[in-house]
Amino acid sequence: MSHVVLKLAKTKITEMKHAYQRYLLNKSVPYTEFIAKKNGITITAYTSGKVMFQGNDAEKEAALWGDATDTKSPQSTAAKTSLPPNFSQRSIIGSDEVGNGSYFGPLVVCAVYAETEKLPALKKLGVKDSKMLTDPQIRQLAPQIKALVPYQQLIVEPRKYNEIQPAYNAVRMKVALHNQAIYLLQKKIAPQKPEGILIDQFTSEANYRKYLRSEKNQVTENLFFITKGEQYHLAVAAASILCRAAFLEALEKASSEVGIHLPSGAGTKSDEAAAKILKKGGIALLGDYAKLHFANTVKAEKIAAR
Repeated sequence: MSHVVLKLAKTKITEMKHAYQRYLLNKSVPYTEFIAKKNGITITAYTSGKVMFQGNDAEKEAALWGDATDTKSPQSTAAKTSLPPNFSQRSIIGSDEVGNGSYFGPLVVCAVYAETEKLPALKKLGVKDSKMLTDPQIRQLAPQIKALVPYQQLIVEPRKYNEIQPAYNAVRMKVALHNQAIYLLQKKIAPQKPEGILIDQFTSEANYRKYLRSEKNQVTENLFFITKGEQYHLAVAAASILCRAAFLEALEKASSEVGIHLPSGAGTKSDEAAAKILKKGGIALLGDYAKLHFANTVKAEKIAAR
């Protein structure tokens, strides 16, 4: 039985509770937000912000929600979480992703190469964690970042996502995309070589490397993994901004195309929007705009059937 723990914000836990509504257990356990059981997997959310997944497919279920730490191999997460001295001032490739937790819109991964000489200019632009910026600020910064530093962006639209998702769980898909973005960016900047590659950590290093073995163009050397990577190097912060800008643009375009406002995230507004799409064109149309394996699909079908 595998055993996976996530550390999540309260807003994400609230979102999870809604997503697992039909699987909630009627238990009152101290210091827990909720306990659910889905397909043999027990999900326990604690008031501390930790969420525990227990069961044979715990890793797969946890991967739907992001930054997992596999407690079966605690040593694997300790590797390289302490960065070399003056890492923030080195010439680094940083990568990040956006869209993994949103029902609508694509999954976007971006890698940015920020040389030491470019760091002051990035800082002057106001580059920082995209979560600390408004959407208009992100849209304004993205083209300036693209003009300043080399980058590689990969976008998986929902239709393609749904095609490969049965074979690629959320973690494996992100590993494939991060690796490919980094590989292509390295080719762009050759013969220059980064002093390190910082990946905004979404799974343990051991897990990342396990899935990496399935990839064709494996980037295996000089990798560092740390959560909130944007706080440790501007390359990751710049990558997060480019990802968010591309995601917002894609979501806006999709909303215009289908004639229905498509919200970010995976809450009740997503359920309602999906129900409207189902009534308009059925599951085939919904598959063009949404990640169908999310619990939102079942909820939307119930709303549409009313």
